[in-house]
Amino acid sequence: MTPRRIAVVGAGMAAARFARRVHELAGPGAVDVVLYGAEPDRPYHRGLLPALLAGGYAGASLALPTGAATVHTATPVLALDPAARVLRTAAGATPAYDAVVLATGAEPILPPVRDLYRPAPRPVPAPATATASATASARHGADPGTLVAPAARHDTPPALKAGVHLLRTLADCRHLAADAAPGRTAVVVGGGALGTGTAHALAARGLRVQLVQRAPHLIPRHLDAPGAATVRRHLEAGGVRVHTGRTATALTGPDHVTGVGLDDGQVLPAELVLLACGARPRTALARAAGLAVRTGVVVDDRLATSAPGVYALGDCAEHRGTTGTDAETAFTQADVLAARLGGHDPAARPAAAAPARFRLSTAGGELDVASFGDPRGDAPHTDTVRLTDATRGTYKKLVLRGDALVGAILVGDLSAVGELTGAFERGESAPPDPLQLLITEGAPS
Repeated sequence: MTPRRIAVVGAGMAAARFARRVHELAGPGAVDVVLYGAEPDRPYHRGLLPALLAGGYAGASLALPTGAATVHTATPVLALDPAARVLRTAAGATPAYDAVVLATGAEPILPPVRDLYRPAPRPVPAPATATASATASARHGADPGTLVAPAARHDTPPALKAGVHLLRTLADCRHLAADAAPGRTAVVVGGGALGTGTAHALAARGLRVQLVQRAPHLIPRHLDAPGAATVRRHLEAGGVRVHTGRTATALTGPDHVTGVGLDDGQVLPAELVLLACGARPRTALARAAGLAVRTGVVVDDRLATSAPGVYALGDCAEHRGTTGTDAETAFTQADVLAARLGGHDPAARPAAAAPARFRLSTAGGELDVASFGDPRGDAPHTDTVRLTDATRGTYKKLVLRGDALVGAILVGDLSAVGELTGAFERGESAPPDPLQLLITEGAPS
């Protein structure tokens, strides 16, 4: 039997999980899975990049298994033709497929900061022959049978000012590490999970670090104000100066960054700046191929897009109006789609919206944070139980609706996280004294 050809556009965490699981479920020789990754590295655990920067992991330990799949690194897919079921790669190849899975992930959001980019070079006039050729192409139009790469319709984006970094890929991590010499001044713009973890990592490397967070407290999506205050104390104890409720408005320095201007008039000195302002679904390929796209690539309960044979999962997908999946949700989607395309369970479908789960663990364990469900207790008819130990730097909170556990926050001591997460997922009732769930053997009391 000829194996079913499945192309996966992207080689991130969700793609690797799908590739491994579809081979396991389909059985030997049933599927031929090929991953096309834009990065030069094979699939790895992206969430561990801050810990890698801090020296808590070796690069090889981040690698993810892909089963029997073929992985093409540094081979971005430039175009997709759903009608012909063909891809076009940057290398010029046009592989055919029976099904294609879009796992293109997300791209960093750049903040509206003045002087973020290097000065544009002076334009070089194009040769007359090139201009004539371009004019002729425009006059006659493109061949309707030609796959057009989305990138071909845009100018090359401007380069970030020297010393300004993102942290989305292993290559980003290597560049940041090379620039992060001990004693240098650094400013992290963004106080979510990535910004907080990276600020801690840079301070651990011996840099003088300041963090700018627009929201009133750190990691607002996953923590309440007291939990965030505990995280802030951990950061400040490690040498990070935190500015909450402040917005970065401009960078200083002609070619290389020298500082970050804030909305209150301060200018923070900076030889290095990390932008950690969130990410948005990467959808250019899907949009150019004519797929339905809103914030993300729109998928139904089968994770199918608007084009036959084209599926999407992970950060690039929008399922029932929800985007921005966490790792666990992306893995669940990968398992569901592997079951469908592997013929194991054609009726498999993901949950409409899995409860949010968050985990931040730094190298050395100095700053460990976890939350799940409704950690802030914003929903009506909820009660909270808190246990704080300022001496040990721990904060624990349960959110209850009646006797049902609907959310939790743990900072500084994650010894109860396994039991709490299990009770939450199984829908178990809390004991008459819910505080018992927070006091584990050997934990502070």
